[in-house]
Amino acid sequence: MKADPSFSNLLAAASQGWCERNGDEGVLSLALPIDGVDPLQKLPQLVDDHPFRFLWDSSPGLCFATTGQCQSMDLAGPKRFDVAQRFSDATLARLKDATPASPAQARPRVLLAFTFFEHPAERQRDLICPPAVQAVLPRWQLSRQGRQGWLRLNGVVTQQAEARELAEKLWLMAESLQTTSIEASPWQDHRPETRTLQSWQDCYRPALRRGLELVNSGELHKLVLAVRQSIQLEQPLNPLPLLAQLRQQQAGSCRFLWSRNHDDAFFGASPERLLSLQGGQLRTDALAGTADRDDDGQKLLKSDKDRREHELVVASIMQELIKQDLKPRRPRQPQLAKHGRLMHLHTPITANAMGQQPLKLAGALHPTPAVAGLPCREAMAWLRTLEPFERGNYAAPIGWIDSQGDTELRVAIRCGHARGSMLDLTAGAGLVKGSVVERELQEVGLKLSVLADQLDLNTNHSP
Repeated sequence: MKADPSFSNLLAAASQGWCERNGDEGVLSLALPIDGVDPLQKLPQLVDDHPFRFLWDSSPGLCFATTGQCQSMDLAGPKRFDVAQRFSDATLARLKDATPASPAQARPRVLLAFTFFEHPAERQRDLICPPAVQAVLPRWQLSRQGRQGWLRLNGVVTQQAEARELAEKLWLMAESLQTTSIEASPWQDHRPETRTLQSWQDCYRPALRRGLELVNSGELHKLVLAVRQSIQLEQPLNPLPLLAQLRQQQAGSCRFLWSRNHDDAFFGASPERLLSLQGGQLRTDALAGTADRDDDGQKLLKSDKDRREHELVVASIMQELIKQDLKPRRPRQPQLAKHGRLMHLHTPITANAMGQQPLKLAGALHPTPAVAGLPCREAMAWLRTLEPFERGNYAAPIGWIDSQGDTELRVAIRCGHARGSMLDLTAGAGLVKGSVVERELQEVGLKLSVLADQLDLNTNHSP
């Protein structure tokens, strides 16, 4: 532990925060510098009474892990982005940060997970589906950027003694995280011994053929059809070791985990940014067009089909940002973005968004044509018809908004959803004129393998 701040300084900050709070009851937030810790490795030690866990790992950039819920909201309905923005603004405004000098990486954050559709499909109403948006102010937050780490604790306080107790808990947790060896974390033997794979190609082929009919006839310009592979494991999956491996193999992606309880974990490694808002500067990604396994990217750059698919996504995002009174900028030509074994066409789009509400922009951008299709409304209706499963959080925004309004939302792709010993992997392919069924099957197999390969699961069967 650093010599400064001392425990006495932390108590003084807690006491002052209590005195400066708004109203008789409020959320007090305290933070301590804590170096030499990896939030991904230390997440199992960040224990709280509430089972909620979250991980955001864009290392070597920002990485943070959270546990517990200080305040939360679950909501369904068409106004979910607006309500989530109001909840985030109100929650962070009521919060009293007793350590305001902490850096950007340590700011208090509201965590956000949306579903792809506003409501579950009629045929899925009897199933347990996630809320249309979940928003959480966590209790514990352990962050690291570069070599600098911070531990934050948020708690509702109603009297000064509770402010002191909050400081004591923070101090003790910081000591525990720094003195406990990483090897104490349960990293070994995480791969299931037996598993049963269901073939996904047979059910996907008919949907692909119908989707191709729709785009070739001109009824749709693009349709992104997804497939789900369900895997029965012998024992529940611990996703953390898998995410640690993806840090090495998918370094350009952002690894994430949203776990509502011990038996439910949504996780993945997303290469696609829906939006990033820092200091009023907006960035979003157009990511569409995927290389074959043996392509170094040159065939992808020369592919008429992939370039047309990519340009549809870029143009749609640009038009949507213009509708929001922004002046977006883009490079003339797409770049190549390599994520593990996959290569994509990538166009970053930027704009000055000072004064804009980030979740209003997110609601305008979601879903992009990279995960739905064009025209959007018609494509969404066909997805309901052709996909025999509920997308849930797949291809939807996931991320956070901090106390200064800075926001990062990723598109939740390259992902899995573990419920006990059942694991669902989901991936999709974009269909435009010129698409071929066999090639789309191969592309989806490659995308499923991003997670399946970590578990020695053979998803990429020959179509």
